[in-house]
Amino acid sequence: MIKHLPALLIVIPLLVAIITPIIGRLHWVLSWYAVTITTFISFVISLLLLQTVSVQGRISYWMSGWEPPFGIEYSVDYLNAYVLIIVSFMAFAGAIYSRKNIDVEIEDETRKPLFYTIYLLFVTGLLGMVVTGDIFNIYVLLEIASLAGYALIALGKKRQALVAAYNYLVMGTVGATFFLLGVGYLYLMTGTLNIADLAVRLPEFYETKAIFTAFAFIVVGLSIKLAIFPLHFWLPNSYGYAPSVVSAVMAATGAKVAAYVLIRVMYSVFTPAFFTHTPFNIQYIFLLLAVAAILVGSIMALAQTDIKKMLAYSSVGQIGYIVLGIALMNVTGMMGSLIHLLNHALMKGALFFAVGAVVYRTGLCSIENLRGLGKKMPWTMAAFTIAALSMTGIPLTVGFISKWYLAVASIESGMWWLVPIILLSSILTAVYFWRILDNVWLKPAPGEESHEHGHDSHQKPVKSNDAPLSMVIPTFTVAVLCLVFGLFAYAPVSIAEKAALILLK
Repeated sequence: MIKHLPALLIVIPLLVAIITPIIGRLHWVLSWYAVTITTFISFVISLLLLQTVSVQGRISYWMSGWEPPFGIEYSVDYLNAYVLIIVSFMAFAGAIYSRKNIDVEIEDETRKPLFYTIYLLFVTGLLGMVVTGDIFNIYVLLEIASLAGYALIALGKKRQALVAAYNYLVMGTVGATFFLLGVGYLYLMTGTLNIADLAVRLPEFYETKAIFTAFAFIVVGLSIKLAIFPLHFWLPNSYGYAPSVVSAVMAATGAKVAAYVLIRVMYSVFTPAFFTHTPFNIQYIFLLLAVAAILVGSIMALAQTDIKKMLAYSSVGQIGYIVLGIALMNVTGMMGSLIHLLNHALMKGALFFAVGAVVYRTGLCSIENLRGLGKKMPWTMAAFTIAALSMTGIPLTVGFISKWYLAVASIESGMWWLVPIILLSSILTAVYFWRILDNVWLKPAPGEESHEHGHDSHQKPVKSNDAPLSMVIPTFTVAVLCLVFGLFAYAPVSIAEKAALILLK
């Protein structure tokens, strides 16, 4: 059974996705149980795969016994296993969280089993993209995850959710088309689609225009999926109008898998040697895009009054950090990028979970309307505060760890000018999160303010109880991990270092 874990990681959620709408006809809660158990199994399998890799080295699983490159290969190394754990854990946390969340945000009970079916397909697509060793299969699984993502966003209550899903559909289709064209050029030149085989055959074609064109197409397609500035404009509305659990899981996993594929293409399919043959300085192009994303994302977040939109623009800036580490092209920078994959998943997952809990209790998304919630929803707001401090990069939190490695990598590369940009972004992050924390902890709730001043208010007071435990527990757990991996960073740092050394060998 152990040797079949790479296949089971995909087969189990795919099969459960097929039967979920059937059992959901009895009662939609059965669908929730099925998805929660399935995502937990995926998380356990991911942990076992990491353990196997640490003992035996890289895993190569041949589907149906066909030897690669003729057959389809599932490949797992430190990088795959690391990303698999991130995706499966956040999918599991999201599944637990969703039971009460969709009561408010998906009111039609007949649509709830459909939600869980699509949710599992989304998770299956992401896990498949990470574990496959075939670049064409990445495209196939990318489309599965994308189609499921469009549908999940469209399940939002507001009409704008449909428009957001449509815009994402258009941009996602363009991105997938670019990616497929690039894969086609690679196959035309090398006659193979296996990632390991491509790495062997490509170097002799590095100076050809066809291979540079393939690289450009693939990178543009992945940049759209990753939502790197200036190709990010589909993201704010998608995260802003989707159900809160969808926003949380997509922000924590979708961009991370797109970043993983970008890393895999740049450093496993191609190699750093390829970039010396390109007509443009690829490193500086990525550096400029990363810096622009970091600054523009932070500035746009500062301008928002809707908290979900603010978190969405914040994600644009955080994606810039991931791309910055990739672009620095040294081990320390790659470590910073890989660590930030985990850190941003935890931070942004906790923030969106907390916002979903607020929506569940109050129906409010405006920053101004969050006044006094620190007393009304102490556990939820404590989790939000921990994640917000981590996003700012306060020492002893995970956000500080990845920013530290990126700053050190910048100095090692002789690009010290990137350090002030990282500091400036942290200051902007502190400013836009302080607006929320000030309202939450230091200002009275609507209704209390009028009582203090001796007059009535037309505003209804916020309900005084916290969210249900099924929402608070995953929210607080993910937030606490922002402290745990900030204080005890050895585990993620050691895995990221091993993955980085393999990528940049």
